[in-house]
Amino acid sequence: MPNKDNHRAQLKQLGLAVIKTETDAISKLTQHINEDFIDACELILQCEGKIAVIGMGKSGHIGNKIAATLASTGTAAFFVHPGEASHGDLGMITKGDVALALSNSGETAEVLSILPILKRLGVPLISITGNPSSTLATLSDAAINASTDKEACPLGLAPTSSTTAALVMGDALAIALLEARGFTEADFALSHPGGSLGRRLLLHVNDVMHKGDDIPVIEQTALVSSALLEMTEKKLGMTAIVNQQGQLTGIFTDGDLRRMLESNTDIHNTKVLQVMTQGGATISPDKLAVEALQLMQTKKINALLVTDDNKLVGALNMHDMLKAGLS
Repeated sequence: MPNKDNHRAQLKQLGLAVIKTETDAISKLTQHINEDFIDACELILQCEGKIAVIGMGKSGHIGNKIAATLASTGTAAFFVHPGEASHGDLGMITKGDVALALSNSGETAEVLSILPILKRLGVPLISITGNPSSTLATLSDAAINASTDKEACPLGLAPTSSTTAALVMGDALAIALLEARGFTEADFALSHPGGSLGRRLLLHVNDVMHKGDDIPVIEQTALVSSALLEMTEKKLGMTAIVNQQGQLTGIFTDGDLRRMLESNTDIHNTKVLQVMTQGGATISPDKLAVEALQLMQTKKINALLVTDDNKLVGALNMHDMLKAGLS
């Protein structure tokens, strides 16, 4: 048993050592957020085309992620595999684009082989490399230094700290550009329409509310029995109450009905005006649907009326929020 405990303790220490090594590597990157980093940002902000991210091997995997992060934060970008670039894919890069090449050594043959073509096209070159004296860095218009003291791999062979550093520098670029462009949550949602974030930021009350004849509504002079029939037909657990001018005056809910029954109030001889909830919680149709959800949760209610200048235009309940994926 002690041997097993020692083995488990050793595994824990090895894991902690890797995290410490990579954390130290990241902390040293702050000194490399310098003029070259700023120049890289300026080149991308001035770009009239797209950012072509290039990388081989593990740098390629990191490059793929950086391209995806750039694209989702307002900077149009795509990944080009340098091996395939020499066999036709270089045609994806055109005049007006900017190239962002990753190579820890700065001497990756597949990357260097396509640089003359990029120069001929007049495509500015940004590099993220661990060797600021390398061929790639020297030929770059902006060379971002992502050098690290050592890899987390004890053999010093597997790219670990170096790939982490390159990824962090890519994130620093993407977020600096996001801020510089004034990129907003709504902009972010446009590139993420399928996820929960997109639904929260793109879906408005008008998109999920019941409209027209589907809105449960009766006049305030009607009897409670009429309100019950309207609620049963429209199946929203409530009905809106309006005056003769069509203005909202209140809401009658399942809760109001239960309270009536507990007090033995006659639903056939009582006007809904006498037992309804005055006013009621409302929201405008141009608000985000998630705001409607938050309002219902805050007020601990299951239904909400939608008004525009006090005119009833819609209704929704918690079930509509669930259907919209906003729960």
